[in-house]
Amino acid sequence: MKSIRPFFIIILGAVTLFSCETVIDAKLDTGPTQLSVEATLTDQPGNQTIHLTQTAAYFNSSVPPAATGATVQVSDKTGRVFSFTDSDNDGYYVWQPKVGDTLGRVGQTYSLSITYQGDTYVASSNMNRVPTIDSLIFRREKINPLSNQEGYQAEFYARDLAGATDYYRIKYYRNDVLQTKARDIITSQDGSFRGSADTDGLVFIRPIRQSANPDSLYALNDRVRIELMSLTPEAFDFWQELRTQITNGGLFATPPANVPTNIRNTNPKGRPAAGFFITSAVRSRSAQIIPGNVRP
Repeated sequence: MKSIRPFFIIILGAVTLFSCETVIDAKLDTGPTQLSVEATLTDQPGNQTIHLTQTAAYFNSSVPPAATGATVQVSDKTGRVFSFTDSDNDGYYVWQPKVGDTLGRVGQTYSLSITYQGDTYVASSNMNRVPTIDSLIFRREKINPLSNQEGYQAEFYARDLAGATDYYRIKYYRNDVLQTKARDIITSQDGSFRGSADTDGLVFIRPIRQSANPDSLYALNDRVRIELMSLTPEAFDFWQELRTQITNGGLFATPPANVPTNIRNTNPKGRPAAGFFITSAVRSRSAQIIPGNVRP
């Protein structure tokens, strides 16, 4: 009997524990929809596009609905006004230049105005300077030190512009396809990392020069294009925080936070907006991985 009693107590405790279990059906308040703005305007020739959508519930994995019927304009300090129209009614608002014209000019400040569903949203951004990419080369490397599999690693060379703190974003394309993983959100301050040594006016440091590579490296005959884009300090913070939130997970995850925005509703009591208005000067370099472009 003494051996049975402890077992009986354990069973009784388990039954009591599970009998107290309560199923809670949590209903999350999705809140009102907001306007989401994706706008990066450049000094490059061709059409410029601003994409407007409406935010969706957190657990809704469907494509966000397009924000149609908006009035979208961009202006600069010289009085030029650029009207963006959504001819396809799909939320993509496009400005088409005349022959030989471009929207963006380095050193200019641009103002965005969006009127949507009775609200007016505004934002502004400076188009800062950016250096040229001097060269783009490739080296044959192992995927990792313990693997026999090899690929080609790209490395670009650029020199930071001296005399001020400059902020950049690096984008890269593999066979004309933009690489869009979280790790591909690459930013730099003066060709280095924020908080590192003073690199004003120096050649970009090696980790930045080699940052535009996919996990599997490149293959022979791949086409690679590197784009170096100027950022304002606020846009730099936006991209850094966006990457942090996208990769925020696992054992050491921090509480989620709203990604900053520079888009403001002119009515303080109106619905806020999400997204960011960015203007960037862009310099690029392209090369194909052929024997003549591979270095020892």
